[in-house]
Amino acid sequence: MSEHNCRGWYEGDPVMEAYHDYEWCKINHDDCFQFEMLCLEGASVGLSWKTIMHKREAYRRAFHQFDIDACASMTDEELEGLLSDSGLVRNRNKIFSVRKNAQAVKKIQAEFGSLDAYLWSFTNGKQIDGGWTAPEEVPTKSDVSVKMSADMKKRGIAFVGPVITYSFLQAVGIVNDHLAGCEYRGSGSD
Repeated sequence: MSEHNCRGWYEGDPVMEAYHDYEWCKINHDDCFQFEMLCLEGASVGLSWKTIMHKREAYRRAFHQFDIDACASMTDEELEGLLSDSGLVRNRNKIFSVRKNAQAVKKIQAEFGSLDAYLWSFTNGKQIDGGWTAPEEVPTKSDVSVKMSADMKKRGIAFVGPVITYSFLQAVGIVNDHLAGCEYRGSGSD
């Protein structure tokens, strides 16, 4: 267990501890991973991130390991069938948003070359390092998350308000909000 607890949100939970220590705020340029985080963050709206992380493997199975092409071509019947999967958040809008978001991401990839290039264009390719020293300093949204949220919505991506988008930026490492004393803070690099 890490000695420097960034937020106290993972204490005693091995799934959350592993996420904090090895994924959260770590730069990941993989479109598939970024799409997974986009979908999982969307699923977390109104719920705890812990709930979603404990359902992550079920989401991966249900949504073809978050293969963007496979998700974009899922049928209504496939998606309707997932509404009875107890391993998922059984909210119709959230389930169907995975296909909608995959279709939007494919258009982004066609325009920018990759989802990664699109996402990093909001920060000119630079990681935002909060450098916070206390949990209460870490914001829930930023100018970048507000701007990205608005642009994603225009492009047809669902469940991407400014707060969820900020969490997403942390999840893919565009924002590094590990506290200054956290042993996992590093540079956030991959």
